[in-house]
Amino acid sequence: MNRAAPSAANRAGKVLALALLLLTIGCDRITKQAARINLMGAPTQSYQLEYTENNGAFLSLGSRLPEWARTMLLRVGVGLALAALVFMVLKHRWSGAALAGASLTVAGGVSNLLDRILRGSVVDFMSVGIGPIRTGIFNVADVAIVVGGVLLICGRKRQV
Repeated sequence: MNRAAPSAANRAGKVLALALLLLTIGCDRITKQAARINLMGAPTQSYQLEYTENNGAFLSLGSRLPEWARTMLLRVGVGLALAALVFMVLKHRWSGAALAGASLTVAGGVSNLLDRILRGSVVDFMSVGIGPIRTGIFNVADVAIVVGGVLLICGRKRQV
């Protein structure tokens, strides 16, 4: 059996995961800055781009918690959860869909965590829907977290 092939494939997977991580964070940071510049204070557009700052988590969950509780949950708790996910990826040498999913989840989580640390809230600016039926307002990092979560679940089921 050729041992060089798995090693090269493993290295390529790690490089791809790192690229996915960095590109996702970069894209999220750039689109949030564009939303701050172009949408803050502007009326909602027909294509549903609007600027909002979310003090909570997904769909503003936890936004009414006291500041100390939000800090513990959304900064400390999220930071620890992201660190635990990275630890699991490295310890168990995840690959394929699980590695891609973890990379997207960590990238989205890190970018939103940066918003919480630097601004005290997360910048959201997109919503989709048909007519009056709309989603909550979200950002690129949120999409990365959801897609990453799906890939992570699917990838881990295949590896178990």
